[in-house]
Amino acid sequence: MKVTLNIDNALLNRVVEATGCKTKTAAIDYALREIDRRARLSKVLSRGTGLSGNELANAFDPASDPLTLRAAEDPSQYDHTK
Repeated sequence: MKVTLNIDNALLNRVVEATGCKTKTAAIDYALREIDRRARLSKVLSRGTGLSGNELANAFDPASDPLTLRAAEDPSQYDHTK
């Protein structure tokens, strides 16, 4: 969707540099998606788990390795530079 916006050029340039995006459009898209992701995450986290501290401490298998799970993720889904 094409939209005309008045955006602080210096701010937009800093966002382009900070995100590593190749275009201003990509930087704006990335920034909007990041704000949306944070808002949705905040909403989910504010609901809580409903577990007590002790229940939460025992909710995970101590033998599991979260880094192993993360290594299985496809990093290309996070590539915002395209």
